[in-house]
Amino acid sequence: MRVGLRAKVVLVALVLSVIPLLGYVHVKQMEKLLRDGQEQALLATARAIATALHDRPQLLELRAGQPASGEMELILRSLGRAESRIWIVDQHQRLLALVGDLKKTARQDAPADLASRLIRPIASLVLERPTEDFDDALPEEEIANGAVAASALQGVPTKRWRQSPDSRAVILSASHPVWAGDEVIAAVVAEETTNATRSVYNRALEQVVAVTLVAFLAGALTLLAFASRLSIRLRRLRDEAEAAIDSQGRVRKLIHGSAAGDEIGDLSRSFSTVLERLAQYNTYLENMAGRLSHELRTPIAVVRSSLENLKLARPEEAGVYLARANDGLRRLDTILTRMSEATRLEQLVRQGERERFDARDVVRGCTYAYPAKRFEVALPDAPVWLRGAPDLYAQMLDKLVANAADFSTGDEPIRIRLEARAGEATLTVSNRGPRLPESMAGKLFESMVSVRRANNGTEPHLGLGLYIVRLVAEFHGGTAEALDREDGSGVVIKVKTPLSSGPGS
Repeated sequence: MRVGLRAKVVLVALVLSVIPLLGYVHVKQMEKLLRDGQEQALLATARAIATALHDRPQLLELRAGQPASGEMELILRSLGRAESRIWIVDQHQRLLALVGDLKKTARQDAPADLASRLIRPIASLVLERPTEDFDDALPEEEIANGAVAASALQGVPTKRWRQSPDSRAVILSASHPVWAGDEVIAAVVAEETTNATRSVYNRALEQVVAVTLVAFLAGALTLLAFASRLSIRLRRLRDEAEAAIDSQGRVRKLIHGSAAGDEIGDLSRSFSTVLERLAQYNTYLENMAGRLSHELRTPIAVVRSSLENLKLARPEEAGVYLARANDGLRRLDTILTRMSEATRLEQLVRQGERERFDARDVVRGCTYAYPAKRFEVALPDAPVWLRGAPDLYAQMLDKLVANAADFSTGDEPIRIRLEARAGEATLTVSNRGPRLPESMAGKLFESMVSVRRANNGTEPHLGLGLYIVRLVAEFHGGTAEALDREDGSGVVIKVKTPLSSGPGS
């Protein structure tokens, strides 16, 4: 599976963003569970005390202001929680008992680990620390008109969160009615602060902050290592590119494309392909001078020798030397004409206008001017619509036929076949003859490459025929390939071009 550079960076960013989010969600869920647990525990405490007093209603027959009896205090302390305050109020809003203290000065937080100790100064900037320095007085209005006690006196257990008188602590109150038969005779109210749960929440949040910072540090180190590796790879690619071409523009060595599946690997392989094509083009330019020199030397030598012999010849022999000189000039003219034809065709391919045409008409209308060769042409019944230039398509077919005629041997006809299948048109020219040279594999469609032998030693071949075939095929959006026949008896050249689906396509 290919993973690009952007995807890797996005993946790291997602991990770094998800870790604190998941941690915060977990802490908030934990806080809710702690609050719900504290509420249920405090309600259970109030219910347990109310149940115990239900069996001893005589303990509630006290006057206001009198201290709680030893048995009642024992019940309240044994059933109460360590950090809770419990008080009882009767139907006349008289405080019957008060046991416990909301302040726990001896409270010791659990030992913090090293990460928490390092993070605590930072977390203190945003976290509110619970304090034991708050006003824990029981307000008179809570006894006389408090919603918690009033609800329990009406027979409905309830709970409520409220601020301490100085607003420095949050107090949770839970109440439960004390029944005597069908009558509520008193209400038990249990109270606790949220300092314990707040401390647990703060420690959990500190751990989340610590894990987040560690994750960000690891992510930063990962991105730094990743960026360093990218920098090293880019510098290596730059050095290879600079070393591949000398000051004269010659390709000295090719770049071995990287096997990496990311964008830098693509860039490396693109550089390798560009340098390879540039090297091929440089080779083509270097070989062109030698090939032209070879092709031009023969007719020039013929003309020169004919003129020299003409000076020494008798008048009756002058016609022979003039004919030879004309043959040399004609050969020079052929060379120049074919070079001009290739240049003109390249310009047409770059700037030519396209039209929709039936390839069958082009193949059917071509003239195969080779009397010594037989041809078999197979065309489909349905139109084969292409988008391009019919004149260029005809020139391409002419080059293919000329190439097949030069290499064809025996009496077997040259077969030309046009077919449409799977959204593309395939033009095939097949002839019996020698197989493709292995040394020319992949080079036959390059410029100035030829394996032909002149028929009479006078016809020049510059290796432009199949090069023109490739240009025309690419102009029509297709490709050209040369293959040996399956039985090895000759060569097949195929040109595949996409079909035109409509007048405007």
